[in-house]
Amino acid sequence: MTARIGVVTFPGSLDDRDTQRAIRLAGAEPVALWHKDKDLKQVDAVVLPGGFSYGDYLRAGAISRFSPVMETVIEQAKAGLPVLGICNGFQILTEAHLLPGGMLGNNHLHFICRDQKLRVENAGTTWTGDYTPGQEIHIPLKNMDGRYVADEYTLDKLEAEGRVAFRYVDFNPNGSLRDIAGITNEAGNVVGLMPHPEHAVEPLIGTGRSDGLPFFTSILKKLVTT
Repeated sequence: MTARIGVVTFPGSLDDRDTQRAIRLAGAEPVALWHKDKDLKQVDAVVLPGGFSYGDYLRAGAISRFSPVMETVIEQAKAGLPVLGICNGFQILTEAHLLPGGMLGNNHLHFICRDQKLRVENAGTTWTGDYTPGQEIHIPLKNMDGRYVADEYTLDKLEAEGRVAFRYVDFNPNGSLRDIAGITNEAGNVVGLMPHPEHAVEPLIGTGRSDGLPFFTSILKKLVTT
């Protein structure tokens, strides 16, 4: 049976179709989910894509967190459903308290768009199993509110528990504390990151590499073996 991975579209989502395409390239079936529907259509995993949901009014991801679909996502994520938040999706996950910390405006106060080098810090999550610890990858990055922040206690806890999933290498593009580019929850089924792996799945687009494809092959292998 083909794994079914849902992709939620919020008002202002930009990368939902790209994410669906990446899922299809990995060999799974993408399932479009609408933010007003609580029904997840019996998907095996969910991706919250990048974009500017609700125009980032109030605070990036703050309004989407209260969309009807998120009630179900939060409930099922706590029960083990794999959830990946990319860029705006990462912001939504922090607003929904599925991941700790929060996102602020870039420290240079400018939108940034670049190919970004990352180091894989945790290859043991549901979404990172096809990477190796310490592996360096190149993933496109584009954000205005990408500065990850948390109090020192939370940061120390993330470090101690190995929950920093990705770290910026060579250049910190937004002032994120401790160069954090992505984190995971304790169970490893919920992962959020600012860069866009769905834009690095084919040599002809994005970085010209396919460093982002393992996100989607990782979840596929995890679903097949469980």
